[in-house]
Amino acid sequence: MGELDGKVALITGGTEGMGFAAAKLFLDEGATVVISGRSQQKGAKALKKLVRHGKVAFVRGDVSKASDAKRMVATAVRRFGRLDIVFNNAGIYLEKEAENTCEEEWDRVIDTNVKGTFLVSKYAVPQMKKQGGGSIINNSSDAGLVGNRSCPAYCASKGAVTIMTKAMALDYAKYNIRVNCVNPAVIDTPMLDREVRRSSDPGMYLKMSHEMQPIGRIGRPEEVAHAVLFLASDESSFVTGASLSVDGGSTAQ
Repeated sequence: MGELDGKVALITGGTEGMGFAAAKLFLDEGATVVISGRSQQKGAKALKKLVRHGKVAFVRGDVSKASDAKRMVATAVRRFGRLDIVFNNAGIYLEKEAENTCEEEWDRVIDTNVKGTFLVSKYAVPQMKKQGGGSIINNSSDAGLVGNRSCPAYCASKGAVTIMTKAMALDYAKYNIRVNCVNPAVIDTPMLDREVRRSSDPGMYLKMSHEMQPIGRIGRPEEVAHAVLFLASDESSFVTGASLSVDGGSTAQ
């Protein structure tokens, strides 16, 4: 028996990084999984790998658009008959100080990270109510708990996700819908790879990323995925409104 036998999960941003790792783990634990992403090419590539682990589907879409968010939820329900778990993982990062951040960049970060999480949850909740419960897990960040340097837009977005998680947990507890978030620090993902390549000194950027964590290294996507699995499963049936740090001790300082 897997932890998620018989359950259907929607994972946004599921084509790579933490979302992909969670999709693979969920499948291995018996869930049926729908992943979403903006790239059809990445979706096809992820699907080819994930189909070896279980029943999985891909839906192309942008979480910041209401029609796409609604379609992601509708696809899961239409294809597989229900929706038990949502992992709002889709997100983007921007490393710029406030004076150098243009309005369009600010809007893009907030729209993806905050509005996207809101929209997918908005359309998932009615289905979960109908079923008698569910679990929503939002991917926040250590930057959703403490300030980080040179990324005010990202910090603002993840701070909003953390507190929105707690507010939604209070609203939906009476419907047996649990809402929690994970708060990872630096994780070895394609998003980190892109930031490393953009930096003026990639080697130093990566070295500092490791040294910033009290545990002495950056995290792995699979380590976040296991935290998400706990929050998605019945093992966490008395946990709602929580922000679970997966950060090598960075926010304990």
